[in-house]
Amino acid sequence: MAKYCGKIGYAVSEETSPGVWEEKITEREYYGELIKNTRKLASGENLNDDITVANDVSIVADPFAMEHFYQIRYAVLYSVKWKVSDVEVKSPRLILRLGGVYNG
Repeated sequence: MAKYCGKIGYAVSEETSPGVWEEKITEREYYGELIKNTRKLASGENLNDDITVANDVSIVADPFAMEHFYQIRYAVLYSVKWKVSDVEVKSPRLILRLGGVYNG
């Protein structure tokens, strides 16, 4: 298994003015392993095919990650922000399944 070191982006809700909440992205760095490393081309209505990955990344979770795993939006892999499509809790680790490119 390949080693992983990268940033994970969380969407944390913050109150910007009384009664108004907005999501703010907070990045934190984690270490772990790249369990599965695959690529898919998805033909769509666009001129070019969409590139998606079906990678599984296992990170060693800190208390923040365990409490906020449902707020994970993306993981940085190969200098690209990839959407996290699924998170599996296997304490003390989180298994992140990556999908398409994150455009948020």
